[in-house]
Amino acid sequence: MIKRIQLLSLLFVFFISANGNAQDSEVGNWFLYFGNQKINNRWNFHNEVQYRNYNFAGDLEQLLLRTGIGYNLSENNNNVLLGYAYIHSEPYIAGTDDKFKTDEHRIFQQFITKEQFGRVNIQHRYRFEQRFIDENFKMRLRYFLSLNIPINKKVMDKNAIYASAYNEIFINTEANYFDRDRIYGGVGYCFNKSLKMEVGVMSQILSNSSRTQFQIMFFNSLPF
Repeated sequence: MIKRIQLLSLLFVFFISANGNAQDSEVGNWFLYFGNQKINNRWNFHNEVQYRNYNFAGDLEQLLLRTGIGYNLSENNNNVLLGYAYIHSEPYIAGTDDKFKTDEHRIFQQFITKEQFGRVNIQHRYRFEQRFIDENFKMRLRYFLSLNIPINKKVMDKNAIYASAYNEIFINTEANYFDRDRIYGGVGYCFNKSLKMEVGVMSQILSNSSRTQFQIMFFNSLPF
């Protein structure tokens, strides 16, 4: 176990050193926490914090807080969820070192279904968002496909090291339908069935630009 923690620590240090000046290198970093607490066999509580930076830490790009209540249509699977998100953004004004600030309130509905084929764990997430950005209103559709594959064990259990990948596409409901696409690859470690940590690299592709983000993620599914 110590060797596996050391491996994750080395990757963590690599991300810090490689991401020292994100504004010049166009590489940012996201710290992400995902909580999914089981209330009973049907109901669950989702809670999430994302702290996104233009560099490793300290140059805020966006702060996202998301929560919701979900219901399993079948035991431990096929989850429908109604949620709310608050997003504070600080994008740079083009060609300057100045920022402007925006606040968004978001209502969303989503459906998650999971599959397993041998060692491969697959998750599909379909999300519909209603976005209130200052005085503007927008809607957006998202499709998320993720894969988790344990490397040193047959299942995602205690002390398992696993490979992770996902792709998420965002579609607007108005003109300029393509919003963005996110492609990610990483490696994770399971402390137990309920707690895991993951580090990886995500490329976010927009209609006329792209940006690379390191991601450091912590997942907590301890029940109430």
